[in-house]
Amino acid sequence: MAQQSIPIILDPTGADRHTEHQLLRAQGAAARVDILGVQAWSVTAPTLLKELLTSSEVSKDGRRHWPAFDTVIQRWPLALWVAVNNMFTAYGSDHRRLRRLVAPAMSARRIAALKTTIDDVVARLLDDLEATPPGKPADLRERLAAPLPLAVISHLMGLPDRKREGFRTVVDGVFDTTLTSEQSAANTERLYGILDDLIARKRAEPGDDMTSVLIAARDADGDGSALREHELRDTLLLMISAGYETTVNVIDQAITALLTDPEQLDHVRSGRADWNAVVEETLRHEPAVKHLPLRYALADIPLPDGQIIAKGDAILASYAAANRHPNWHGPDADAFNVTRVTKDHLAFGHGVHFCLGAPLARLEIAAVLQAFFDRFPKAQLAVPATELEPVASLISNGHRTLPVHLHPATA
Repeated sequence: MAQQSIPIILDPTGADRHTEHQLLRAQGAAARVDILGVQAWSVTAPTLLKELLTSSEVSKDGRRHWPAFDTVIQRWPLALWVAVNNMFTAYGSDHRRLRRLVAPAMSARRIAALKTTIDDVVARLLDDLEATPPGKPADLRERLAAPLPLAVISHLMGLPDRKREGFRTVVDGVFDTTLTSEQSAANTERLYGILDDLIARKRAEPGDDMTSVLIAARDADGDGSALREHELRDTLLLMISAGYETTVNVIDQAITALLTDPEQLDHVRSGRADWNAVVEETLRHEPAVKHLPLRYALADIPLPDGQIIAKGDAILASYAAANRHPNWHGPDADAFNVTRVTKDHLAFGHGVHFCLGAPLARLEIAAVLQAFFDRFPKAQLAVPATELEPVASLISNGHRTLPVHLHPATA
């Protein structure tokens, strides 16, 4: 393949993501891209992407391994994505240390104990939806997809009810790639203010929540391997924001897909597929995160077409484009099919950075989908799926609104 001449400028609004992903895949295993003024390699070939996600020659620590780091973070709207100090940006022994400290807070026991809480929250939200006046569509992103994970992660982290809406607003801002550098910096300051308040309250009055567990890991005496103060704050940022935004998007996309193609819902109702299959196919077909910034090459990495990702170059994991790669899922990779035999995907990452919160997300999504379609078996989209507007982001993959008629009139 010929050398790519100029970078592809990624659309910060995400207005036509699928066309953009096709363009990226057409360049080969990786394509040079411009992300809000920053140059990187978008990797879309699944095999190569998996290799890079597990390679010791690729780092997530921009401070140590990205020559442009100091310059970029001064002006880049996505500076928070590369400047945080937590598992997301850690490399090697630092990552192992942080994951070891955080893993107990996301233990199987702690996640399983949330099943009752999830079911209770879902039931309350569906009761509220029942009160929607006949003929009036309900925005299911606003009234179902968003409040469920927000309530669950707030319960898990011990975030007070009165702080939830403010927290939701600033997390939405983290994923909004249309903000200016100044707007993004102001949003980050507000977000850290909420986290600092939470840490102070939980230090004063610890509870049976993940924030208290992480504070205990921070304050423990020992050999210096405990969480440092800045790592504590940024770890809370990672766990709360990732536990909210990503789950919102998958619930939104799953409902959209099932209402767009009722045959897929029939597969579930007839027993040809189950709700877990719906969750996995949604994660493959419309993952919560389209592109995930950033990783960095520690050595020159040759590409199949002869190009080279040079040492120090930034790498963008383009999960959504990879998930629909025809070399992975065949010529019908763009189709949503809950009976698909192989639903492998990269929605939760791959390798040592695989998402710790994946079991919780899967639990929430399956629970809310089953309960919603049991309660509202005749639900229909209130507008054609083609008219649903994407959220303003090249990272986050959801809709601004999801209007649905819950009780369509009988013909």
